[in-house]
Amino acid sequence: MDTDTFIEEVAQRLVDYIALKDDSGKVKPSLPMKSLRRTLDVHLPLEGFGLNGVLDDLDTYIQQSVKTHKPEFMNPLWGGLSLPALAGEIIATATNNSMYTFELSPMGTLIEQALIERMCEMVGFSDGFGTMTTGGSNGNMLGMLCAREHAAPGSTKLGFDGTKMVAFVSEESHYSVLMSANVIGIGHQNVIKVRCDEDGRMVPESLLEEIRFARQEGLQPFCIIATAGTTVRGAFDPIDSLADIAHQEGLWLHVDAAWGGTCMFSTTHRQLMDGIEKADSICWDAHKMMGIPLICSTFLVKRPAVLRSLCNHVTVAHYLFHQDAESDDLGRYSLQCGRRNDALKLWIEWRVRGDSGWADLVELHMDNAAYLEAGVEAHPNLEMMSSRMWTNVCFRYKHQDSPLDSNQLNIELRKRLLDEGRFMISRSNIGEDVILRPVLSNENVTRESIDKLLARILHHGEEIIRGIPATN
Repeated sequence: MDTDTFIEEVAQRLVDYIALKDDSGKVKPSLPMKSLRRTLDVHLPLEGFGLNGVLDDLDTYIQQSVKTHKPEFMNPLWGGLSLPALAGEIIATATNNSMYTFELSPMGTLIEQALIERMCEMVGFSDGFGTMTTGGSNGNMLGMLCAREHAAPGSTKLGFDGTKMVAFVSEESHYSVLMSANVIGIGHQNVIKVRCDEDGRMVPESLLEEIRFARQEGLQPFCIIATAGTTVRGAFDPIDSLADIAHQEGLWLHVDAAWGGTCMFSTTHRQLMDGIEKADSICWDAHKMMGIPLICSTFLVKRPAVLRSLCNHVTVAHYLFHQDAESDDLGRYSLQCGRRNDALKLWIEWRVRGDSGWADLVELHMDNAAYLEAGVEAHPNLEMMSSRMWTNVCFRYKHQDSPLDSNQLNIELRKRLLDEGRFMISRSNIGEDVILRPVLSNENVTRESIDKLLARILHHGEEIIRGIPATN
């Protein structure tokens, strides 16, 4: 098979996939893991099959993949498919530039610099800079590493004893903060979880109490991590108040805005992050509400010298980094060496939409979330389980005649919904309560798909109540 024919065959599969040409109509393949292991051939051969086998393998992969661009996909904090960003992804992969030096990725460097500088401008870091990362978890780790370097200058080179260093997060923060505590050397037990209010937002007064108590116990507070868009509820911590406490106590403030950062495009909703300009660092995932293909994530820092110091190990790589490009080599601000070009797809999409297009996208998702919330509140067998600040809609099925408790009922309901394969939404907990948590971040979601989702939830809930066995 020649190159042109092969590319055309692959392109046709992309066209069919994007056009939602799937006879099953399912978002999720129905085969469980044991069945997949028995039926799919994923072994690696001693002698290759050649290009002709590739197309069959791609067909099988597409068939067995979760269809994250379908309007029935409302499961994690990302979804959908953008044509401009897809084009950027394909070209970035084909050109295969690495982002650690200007020499190896000249235009890619200019593009990433432009993106980072524009996003810093949006959050109020007039002299800030940053880097693209492998995701919000990595961004949170960089924030805590910068906080460590700020609190213990030279610790990057000399090491430090982290047994007394403590960081403060909301009790509903992302689990990556614990990973970060492990990596930076303070340990999980030195992450202090601060009480949240009934809406899932960190309580500033409780934070101040925890900081003062920690100092009384001989511990050294060094960092506060605020969350702008929590994973379950989509709650936004009161950044302005937390920033005042951080400045008062001499602590680094990192904001995990991986999920909620996109609100800054919207004149209506950017107030959710009031005070962000007072933070020291922020992570923001463009692969979430902005709809860019995974992975596309940024870490922004108000004082770039701190990040530069953190990444000072690059100075020994004389075979990569040279003095004549010192101000341009992006590897001097990254913990990674080889790094793919994640900037091109975001830049291409931004050039298509402009700021106003991103603002329209935020309004679309917020309007859809409000529509779903209204649908929940309109039905007696559904109840909201939290107030809604962002596009996470937290609710559950309820029925006074159910022999099951509410948690068992909703666990079974979500299982049936997944087994059926027509919709994907997540299951979460708020306190001890099991909830259903659709998230509106997929641009292909429509009000029709929202109505159908609620209809299937009510259908499965009624069948459970009546004792009807599940059918696929």
